[in-house]
Amino acid sequence: MEPKIGVYICHCGSNIAGTVNTLEVAQFAGGLEGVVVARDYKFMCSEPGQELIKKDIRELGLNRIVVASCSPTMHEPTFRRACQEAGVNPYLFEMANIREQCSWVTEDKEEATEKARALVSAAVKRVYYHQPLEAREVPVNPNTLVVGGGIAGIQAALKIADSEHKVYLVEKEPSIGGHMAQLDKTFPTLDCSACILTPKMTQVGSHPYIELLTYSDVEEVSGYIGNFKVKIRKKARYVDEEKCTGCGLCQIKCPWKADSEFEAGLGKRKAIYTPFPQAVPNIPVIDKEHCAYFLSGKCRACEKFCEAKAIDFEQETSSTSL
Repeated sequence: MEPKIGVYICHCGSNIAGTVNTLEVAQFAGGLEGVVVARDYKFMCSEPGQELIKKDIRELGLNRIVVASCSPTMHEPTFRRACQEAGVNPYLFEMANIREQCSWVTEDKEEATEKARALVSAAVKRVYYHQPLEAREVPVNPNTLVVGGGIAGIQAALKIADSEHKVYLVEKEPSIGGHMAQLDKTFPTLDCSACILTPKMTQVGSHPYIELLTYSDVEEVSGYIGNFKVKIRKKARYVDEEKCTGCGLCQIKCPWKADSEFEAGLGKRKAIYTPFPQAVPNIPVIDKEHCAYFLSGKCRACEKFCEAKAIDFEQETSSTSL
């Protein structure tokens, strides 16, 4: 089907016409390839302005429309609807923003008019190659992935989960909490940081609509909006999360120490540890770089004293897809 394009230059009162020579732009547009008619009008978004487009579609057989006016955010749906009501596919419409991107950014009328011509020319060239589209409904995955278990990720996960939508909360550290867990007070009210954070952490750990994936990294994201696929790499804790009771005996009996990341290296923690007492989940992780068993093949004290038999030195890093 040969493109028959109609171009309409909006004055937007004096918002555009006060800086852009709209008549000159319309005359310029009339000479572009594929353009059948080019007009300028005071308010294209008004009922008479829309009717002008519909009338030309019916009488001139237009099959593509360009409107040069304000931001597409404001009136693109308006003009698409007008096209559709006149029998033209709404996606054979293109909008050029000659207000926010042109008349409102300069007082030089010649430069504004020149830029308006360029924007209209680009819009005409683009709509020339448009193909009709159809709106379709496709099934979507309503589950949500939240990356990062700091206070922002925790709050986001809780808000979504409270609306009864499944949430996967991925955190690279052994516990959620983030930097806020390291703070004493919060600005500007100087409220106790732990008093705000700890209840929210507990809620996340027990929420029926939240699946917590700590000590994990996002490896790959594929798919498209509504149907994403995510590959998660779950690092080995060397502790069976199903068996561990969080009693802490393994940490007490471990003879090896290392600098505590939670305390910014100012304190010590064991080679098997939970980052801080309120950690969620309350399941320790073995630090391979400081564990005597992984370094020399000796010790295994944590395994000997674990009544739940949760220590698993053979555990491996695994991947899962969501």
